Amino acid sequence: MPLKIDLHVHTCYSTDAFTTLKEAVFYAKRQGLDGVAITDHNTIEGALRTKKRRTEDFVLIPGIEVSTTKGHMLGLNITEAIPEGLEPSETAEIIRETGGIAVAAHPSMLMKNSLRSHTLQKGIRLDAIEVVNSASLPFFLSTYLNRRIAMGLGLPQTGGSDSHIPETIGLAYTLIDADPDLEKIVRSIRKGLTKACGKPIPWRMRLDKIRRKKREFNISRADISRD
Repeated sequence: MPLKIDLHVHTCYSTDAFTTLKEAVFYAKRQGLDGVAITDHNTIEGALRTKKRRTEDFVLIPGIEVSTTKGHMLGLNITEAIPEGLEPSETAEIIRETGGIAVAAHPSMLMKNSLRSHTLQKGIRLDAIEVVNSASLPFFLSTYLNRRIAMGLGLPQTGGSDSHIPETIGLAYTLIDADPDLEKIVRSIRKGLTKACGKPIPWRMRLDKIRRKKREFNISRADISRD
């Protein structure tokens, strides 16, 4: 049976996320996933800590979501820092040189810093396109457009929840035809032995994330006023 892995999960090492690594594993297993990729914004701190939580029955893929000059790019199987603010082609090459997989994140998502279709047409050496992203708005249109981009470029398709709170982990995922071994998973993704699946984040969960962010902001303001 193919592995069911959420390839886009943020933890508390991203400034806008609220999930601990322990929660990421717990909620992923509860959703019936075989693994997750930890892809925090411009940091591999969470990814490096996955080594302490790896088990034989659950795959933890170290990764990152990097801000390029034109939009966000996922780096999977990454254990070295990737500089932000570079051109997409340069970022992709660095990811690939370190043994990672370069994936265009949510290319058709509105109100998100994404690598758009016209940018992707410029010969960037990517390994895959994130086709299904649970956080995308509008979800079904974005998914349709993302599939067209991936097919037009002849690139493998991936899916991930883009989760920032525990409850949304596993809403989107990638089916990967591979054994539960990190290197074999990487090879299968590159070969396109994948299927992107999933559904959008419900509005109540989107609102829950906003409430948590507002609560954290108010707590921070209270700490500043006490100083």
